[in-house]
Amino acid sequence: GDARVRGQTGVVSERRGSYPFIDFRLLNNTTLSGEIGTKKKVKRLLSFQRYFHASRLLRGIVPQASLYLLDEDYLGQARHMLSKVGMWDFDIFLFDRLTNGNSLVTLLCHLFNVHGLIHHFQLDMVTLHRFLVMVQEDYHSQNPYHNAVHAADVTQAMHCYLREPKLANFLTPSDIMLGLLAAAAHDVDHPGVNQPFLIKTKHHLASLYQNVSVLENHHWRSTIGMLRESRLLAHLPKEVTQDIEQQLGSLILATDINRQNEFLIRLKSHLDNQDLRLEDAQDRHFMLQIALKCADICNPCRLWDLSKQWSERVCEEFYRQGDLEQKFELEISPLCNQQKDTIPSIQIGFMTYIVEPLFERWAQFTGDTPLSENMLNHLRRNKAKWRSLLHKQHSSSRSNDHSGQVTGSQEQTLNEEETP
Repeated sequence: GDARVRGQTGVVSERRGSYPFIDFRLLNNTTLSGEIGTKKKVKRLLSFQRYFHASRLLRGIVPQASLYLLDEDYLGQARHMLSKVGMWDFDIFLFDRLTNGNSLVTLLCHLFNVHGLIHHFQLDMVTLHRFLVMVQEDYHSQNPYHNAVHAADVTQAMHCYLREPKLANFLTPSDIMLGLLAAAAHDVDHPGVNQPFLIKTKHHLASLYQNVSVLENHHWRSTIGMLRESRLLAHLPKEVTQDIEQQLGSLILATDINRQNEFLIRLKSHLDNQDLRLEDAQDRHFMLQIALKCADICNPCRLWDLSKQWSERVCEEFYRQGDLEQKFELEISPLCNQQKDTIPSIQIGFMTYIVEPLFERWAQFTGDTPLSENMLNHLRRNKAKWRSLLHKQHSSSRSNDHSGQVTGSQEQTLNEEETP
């Protein structure tokens, strides 16, 4: 059947599981004949996933997050970590281990409580839990970077930003709920490859969204599908849920890196003119977009041990795409060639051109708070460490080249001596 649902707003949303991305492990056994994979195999895969999701939901079987099954020791440590969820040195990798891979569900349930959203919106805890499990499950755990742990990390960062006095003093419960939901779902069902890859392989999502913010549109529509399916907000008036759906879209679409300059120019203009009026819902929404953009790319502003792990994970995902492109004789995308694009060089470029300009403006907005200064200090230190590693790589490769040349000249000498 048609995988799309047209809601009251006239927006086409995507049912959960209706647009699963082709599992490229399946394609390892296929040959490239015009299109990737065979239509039969792809159809079988899609049909199975549709049936699996539908039959499970019809039977009322919803997997439960297994926090309560954990050893009491782990539970105690997880609870202790949640008491410090507003600290910038929060270790999301450790928290994910302590919650048995349920960091996103556990974190969001806690934050909805902390911010009083369950009481304010009269949310049913079981329904909220079910919705969050759906979101967590729709992330691909096999992705090194774009997985549920990344979503939890972005959500924790968003929580920190929502507490910045400049913003916190004006936020409504709706703003807070939108910020947390958008952070949690901003990359849901991410395929582990980027938009140019989807376009050049003529993926159905690229056609559906006409090559514009393809992934971000998919994340948004998938989120709407899950919200409607879970009926989390079904008790609210239609106009309220329609507004929430639209604003979620606006927030998630803002994470498209292709729109970076558009948002930076607008933020710079507001800050230079000092015309941000956070009493105004429109200006508050814009700053929520900026906060989500910061949360999404805040890895270089974390402690080195955490930042380095994220850097290695994102580059591993890039390299997997590059290997896939090479396998199917496609042009290898920028940053995806493991032979040429090293982790230090990728990170230094990312920090210089994307992260620094955004976080310097964010610090200007917040008024150089302890958190903003802390993030910029980490950013500078981390960049210096990557520069040092890059220098070592260059020195090592020059040394290898030099030793290779010496060996070559020695061989030539030996050959000349042996020649009669």
